Amino acid sequence: MIRAETAGDVAAVRELQALAFGDPERVPGLVDALRSAPAALPPLSFVAVDGTRVAGHVMLSACRLDALPRLVDMYSLSPLGVHPEYQGRGIGTRLVAHALAAADAAGVPLVFLEGSPRYYGARGFRPAEQLGFRAPSLRYPPGAFQVAALSAHEEWMTGTFVYSETFWAQDCVGLREPDLSAVTAAISAG
Repeated sequence: MIRAETAGDVAAVRELQALAFGDPERVPGLVDALRSAPAALPPLSFVAVDGTRVAGHVMLSACRLDALPRLVDMYSLSPLGVHPEYQGRGIGTRLVAHALAAADAAGVPLVFLEGSPRYYGARGFRPAEQLGFRAPSLRYPPGAFQVAALSAHEEWMTGTFVYSETFWAQDCVGLREPDLSAVTAAISAG
């Protein structure tokens, strides 16, 4: 079952994201900071539960598109994590679909992310640069900058994607060396 995250889920979400990303602080710290950061759009945070256990988590947080006519508020899908014991069961796919439906229902025109083109391409995302969008950082691996256009999207909405200050303050935009070189080489190798 997928539902909105509650205050009672916070500790389980921290543990899940630490396990999913193999880092006890970076991604859990980002989630904590995004929950409380002032933003133009409220964060949307969803959990997949198995009984009472949190098996997966996805978050949408406010970011902006710097389009020529004006700034446009939109969401970034980050992070998406599934507890290692539940991976490979379609939970991530269901969380992404739920998050995109929630963003669409809220009238948000676009959802951006940084992630695997193979994984997210099969879940409604397309290469953002090929659609006229500019990445917010040079540290994105090839193909990682992706977008899902929702029903409120209009043709004039192109430009540069701008993460909220929280992503920058947590140093969670793009990859740093040596990870950037390793991921870029792996993508280039196929």
